[in-house]
Amino acid sequence: MSSLVFFCGHAGTGKTTLAKQLLGPLMKASGAPFCLLDKDTLYGGYSAAAMSMLTGDPNDRDSPLFLQHLREPEYRGLIDTARDNLELGVSVLVVGPLSREVRERRLFDHTWLGVAPDVKLRVVWVHTSEDVARQRIVARANPNDAYKLAHWEDYRQRRFVPSGASRDGLLMFDNTAPNPAHYDALVARIMAG
Repeated sequence: MSSLVFFCGHAGTGKTTLAKQLLGPLMKASGAPFCLLDKDTLYGGYSAAAMSMLTGDPNDRDSPLFLQHLREPEYRGLIDTARDNLELGVSVLVVGPLSREVRERRLFDHTWLGVAPDVKLRVVWVHTSEDVARQRIVARANPNDAYKLAHWEDYRQRRFVPSGASRDGLLMFDNTAPNPAHYDALVARIMAG
């Protein structure tokens, strides 16, 4: 059985680092191949070119224009690429904020995702405090974060911590200061029945 594992959360929480850390252990635990699909790696260059043409700012990834016109096609392409791999028998780790999809429970919906009913779905919500996330964003000095930092109050309004029904089924992972035991426990939870 193939697995589709989402690593979701806000900027600066360490989603990509965590997914890369767990790729090998998940392959070992499952005995199956996995691939890693990171939204920024897949679509960063394309979005930079499109936003440069539209606004003159290739690093604009959070403005209303980007969110209205490019967000959905990026995410749909990410999920379509995951589906192609699953159909080939390769399990997939998908990395992206996907906060709207988490709130709307779409990542648990085989039909919405367009994947076979026997694909095992897991959604990891990677989180840390807003202060730690902001410090990490500043420290990594990625030009793609410039809009977030310049409009932090607006950006922080979009940040949320899943609660109530939106938290059901999520594998919550505090990525503030994880150690090997935390990673092992998360692998076990991802692999669980």
